[in-house]
Amino acid sequence: MSDVQIVRTSCNRDCPDACGILAHVRGDRVERLQGDPEHPVTQGFLCYRTDQFLHRQYSPERLATPLVRRGGSLEPASWEEALDLCARTLLRVREESGPSAIFHYRSGGSLGLMKHVTDHFWSRFGPVTVKRGDICGGAGDAAQMTDFGAEDANDLHDLRHARAVVLWGKNPHTSSPHLLPILRGLRKDGVPVALVDPVRHRGASLASLYVQPRPGGDASLALGVARGLFERGLAHPEAHTWCDNLEAFRALAFGRTLDQHAADAGVPRAALDALTELYGAHSPAAILVGWGMGRRSNGSAIVRCLDALGALTGNLGVAGGGVSFYFLRRAAFDLAWVDVAPAPRTVCEPLFGQELLTLKNPELRAVWVTAGNPVTMLPDSHRTAEALRSREFVVVADSFLTDTARLATVVLPVTTMLEDDDLVGAYGHHYLGVVRPVVPPPEGVRTDYQVTQGLAERVGLGEHFLGDARSWKRRLLRAIPLETLEAGPLRNPEAPRVAFEGRRFRTPSGKVNLVTALPAPRDDSSVEFPLLLHALSTPASQSSQWSPREPEERPSATVHPSAAAGLPEGAVARVVTALGALEVTVRHDPTLHHKIVLLPKGGSLGLHRCANALISPRLTDAGEGGALYEEPARLEAL
Repeated sequence: MSDVQIVRTSCNRDCPDACGILAHVRGDRVERLQGDPEHPVTQGFLCYRTDQFLHRQYSPERLATPLVRRGGSLEPASWEEALDLCARTLLRVREESGPSAIFHYRSGGSLGLMKHVTDHFWSRFGPVTVKRGDICGGAGDAAQMTDFGAEDANDLHDLRHARAVVLWGKNPHTSSPHLLPILRGLRKDGVPVALVDPVRHRGASLASLYVQPRPGGDASLALGVARGLFERGLAHPEAHTWCDNLEAFRALAFGRTLDQHAADAGVPRAALDALTELYGAHSPAAILVGWGMGRRSNGSAIVRCLDALGALTGNLGVAGGGVSFYFLRRAAFDLAWVDVAPAPRTVCEPLFGQELLTLKNPELRAVWVTAGNPVTMLPDSHRTAEALRSREFVVVADSFLTDTARLATVVLPVTTMLEDDDLVGAYGHHYLGVVRPVVPPPEGVRTDYQVTQGLAERVGLGEHFLGDARSWKRRLLRAIPLETLEAGPLRNPEAPRVAFEGRRFRTPSGKVNLVTALPAPRDDSSVEFPLLLHALSTPASQSSQWSPREPEERPSATVHPSAAAGLPEGAVARVVTALGALEVTVRHDPTLHHKIVLLPKGGSLGLHRCANALISPRLTDAGEGGALYEEPARLEAL
């Protein structure tokens, strides 16, 4: 008789799929991770990152005891010493300078809903300073909120009703692997699929049409498609009944000829025409929007132009249609209780370093980091590191000694997703999941909730954080019994099968608010810096969490051979920007756009692999996102 137990849990890391996991457990050790075959989205397989997670789970580099800085070095300490120091210092800073001198930075290293209990603590303790904006999806969020009054998407499996699909800036092999079976099924059935992306990735294997715009040229391409739809009579004749500003949008599209739109987008006129035909002549048609396009100074405008294409053709509010950017992952949860008072001030996430260094009255004296590694994941890494290094008191809760944790005054070791006790909603589908502690954590490791409880007891807020995680999970669930969710994957019963069904939108007028103007185009490349640096996600890394571990060799810089400055494949060189240089190995890719130099996202600063050390902080046109893909760069020999 086997002594292996199979425990069902969920992935809580920053990924749209929030996979259902079957953990094969022998004793107190996980031997294998398997995709849950009963999960309607996971369907029995995991992405490479989660499949390899046990290397991370049992890494000898995992933290198993708190660390406290003494004499310039981080040294082991007891939980009592670490939490006593935290409580004593935070109370003193609050008394001397007020709660706004304390900054709680929580990012997406875990998407578990229990992390909101941590937010609740800081709201009660202060309220303290918190972040605003969103380094990842801020521009796209703002676009869809402006256009639709809400952001959500048709049910993931509704995509099977589509008669055409456009992957606009989306790489499903890396960022949404559980889309692949649906897309392959559509292609098998003869449904045309287009890929629009300056980087020709594996998604092109799914496509019957590939269009490669210049970096940032997507808005012009979309407006060219819109003009083509108008001219060919492919706009829906009743679009005026669900669209505001239709004539103004039409004027925007007709502000340039089709040839001019194609030229500005950097594509052949024939490619523009083919995309117009594929999208406009098949109904219903869906656009799946990638997150990378929003990371430009015109990122929100790009997404708004894609929203307009869906509205213009009547592909919103119908089965098989939609402009899918985000699934409302928190819709099933009650979070009204989290903030007991508004934050006194905020720090813009993409401007983290410069705002920490310049905020006054009061100066930011203490920083607490939850589920984040800002030094690696935010632009201008050296200034971010300087900002943290110069604070009086920094606490980082993490499982590893990240670039950020190395700068801390106190490091608190917290659980991995296989030890956590939480709930998750996905932003790539509407299914909910339970995160179970399938094995106990190593001695000396606590959950973020246990950390919050211990701190609350020491600062006079213990009564507000009584009870175990299970009691808080019940509080978080609005209309679903916890036991029902624990029985297996459950689709949010409140989520729509068709977003904005009947073409009813949550804007003040009830109609789509079409875009009527675009920001001025931006391209800071020059003779000195002819390329644009793109640090993109990889199949091997979940932001800065690498599986099985981050390579220690220099990163690869991929360029079109014509953009390699004469450097051969395999040459050791430098990627140089106005902020500095990074040693790289040159790789040639003749399919890559000639304006791009590609580096892996999430490289460690300590290993000299951090692309964000070369990227200046810039904001998107709306949503205070990070315009990360506009850093002028060059490649040069050592």
